[in-house]
Amino acid sequence: VQLQASGGGLVQAGDSLRLSCAASGRAFSNYAFAWFRQAPGKEREFVAATTWSRGSTSYADSVKGRFTISRDNDKNTVTLQMNSLKPEDTAVYFCAAEKFGLGHPEESRYKYWGQGTQVTVSS
Repeated sequence: VQLQASGGGLVQAGDSLRLSCAASGRAFSNYAFAWFRQAPGKEREFVAATTWSRGSTSYADSVKGRFTISRDNDKNTVTLQMNSLKPEDTAVYFCAAEKFGLGHPEESRYKYWGQGTQVTVSS
């Protein structure tokens, strides 16, 4: 599966932004999808994930209650709705996929990665 992330940009603190990850290839519903992010000078970290089939979700504590991950199996798209953005959310955001995945937060589990999209939140 090939992944294409989009939707990043420059926003102010408190604003919202919606990231999209378009997946090409077959059997979209067989994949778990996750969003990771990497801030300057920091390691990449888990943000949110949705499991294959049932689409259960999980979130990092830092974004819980502000971000929502969802998937559209008809449109082969995964979105990350980000509300109440903070300057510390500034990072390059990556989407990733794991076949028959259960939404684990470890990036080593994800075989497929899209290019990143920059999110910058000004104070």
